[in-house]
Amino acid sequence: MKIKEVIVVEGRNDTIKVQQAVEADTIETGGSALGAEVVERIRLAQERRGVIILTDPDYPGEAIRQQISRAVPGCRHAFIPREAALAPNGKCGVEHAKVEVIRQALAGARILKEQGGTDISWEQLVDFGLVAGDRARMLREKMGRHLGIGYGNAKQFYKRLQLFAITRAEFEVALEKVLKEVAPS
Repeated sequence: MKIKEVIVVEGRNDTIKVQQAVEADTIETGGSALGAEVVERIRLAQERRGVIILTDPDYPGEAIRQQISRAVPGCRHAFIPREAALAPNGKCGVEHAKVEVIRQALAGARILKEQGGTDISWEQLVDFGLVAGDRARMLREKMGRHLGIGYGNAKQFYKRLQLFAITRAEFEVALEKVLKEVAPS
């Protein structure tokens, strides 16, 4: 699988893993301290080929994603579920994900919409059990995976629904799949 966009990752091990999964060029951020030179390379890559941001599913990875999004609008976002990026020693990162998980994440990469917005209300998230309760976190994790928007707490999840302009139809299809997954046998 060849990817025309440049994939932004955090480090060298992420590049190695991504290149095992797909044929692609990468830009490494070198961690959370994004320098002006790295941002400029990402900006140039976005102008010429497009960019997909694939950072670790942890707090520093999310911070890097947000920095890049603010500095370089129009990038696509690929998310790996946290549980798919965990090493046996508990470390979390793209480098620990299986090749197929990386391919799926890249295939489902989404762009932030300029206008954003969703026709799903906060009250509906509450009604569907995605905001509070014993299963809310698990349901958001599964919904985020199916929608390709990654995991977030209730407020972050709602914001991502808006940022990626998730439609009611997309939401309902994902919710149906999730409810089938978690239904008792």
